[in-house]
Amino acid sequence: MGNLLGCVKVDQSTVAIKERFGKFNEVLEPGCHCMPWFLGSQVAGHLTLRLQQLDVRCETKTKDNVFVNVVASVQYRALAGNASDAFYKLSNTRSQIQAYVFDVIRASVPKLILDDVFEQKNEIARAVEEELEKAMSAYGYEIVQTLIVDIEPDEHVKRAMNEINAAARMRLAANEKAEAEKIIQIKRAEGEAEAKYLSGLGIARQRQAIVDGLRDSVLGFSDNVPGTSAKDVLDMVLITQYFDTLKEIGATSKSSAVFIPHGPGAVKDIATQIRDGLLQASSSH
Repeated sequence: MGNLLGCVKVDQSTVAIKERFGKFNEVLEPGCHCMPWFLGSQVAGHLTLRLQQLDVRCETKTKDNVFVNVVASVQYRALAGNASDAFYKLSNTRSQIQAYVFDVIRASVPKLILDDVFEQKNEIARAVEEELEKAMSAYGYEIVQTLIVDIEPDEHVKRAMNEINAAARMRLAANEKAEAEKIIQIKRAEGEAEAKYLSGLGIARQRQAIVDGLRDSVLGFSDNVPGTSAKDVLDMVLITQYFDTLKEIGATSKSSAVFIPHGPGAVKDIATQIRDGLLQASSSH
């Protein structure tokens, strides 16, 4: 009905290209416009001004001979002021952009090894954007932004990279574990040395206390019981300790002591051996 009445509607974020007898006449903004078809006027087509996105997947090879798929996302839009160029100069805008993306990526990535491709993806995206901006501005298009959204190496390469990373982490963990075990062993050795030192001090003090106690017992018994000698007192003390030792061994349920034939008379022999040793030591001095 609009065409019959010579009117045409243009939607928001869209422009229409008006021709008269097949020649470009003007760009129609959004709204309602008079279109006298009987005077040769017609709408050749519509051009959207909305932001558009094109994802381009490009396969290429890195400097270290690894094939990768690089996915670039290009955001672009037609300029209202250059709508006639955007409409008439390009027949397939998306194919044109894709060709430029292929050209830049396949010129940039082969100069880099795989690790550098991941690290310098922003530089690659910037190079693509600059090249597209120079080329597409002549056709009435603006390149808003270009992103490298994905870099996909071959599946075998990805698996190998993961294995290398896992091996490196396992090596680091092993080093840390070995260092921890080393510290534990050092601390354990230091603790054992300190324990043995303290144990030695304790044994020395224990023996000194025993000697002091025996001396006091001998002197006290000799003073309180006339006619007894130090030898008699020492024999009695040894016999007392002998029976105390037997009592302690018998009181232990899990004792592993093995008794050999002996009798209380063995205490006399022990006492004799101790005295003889002391006398020999005294005579040698």
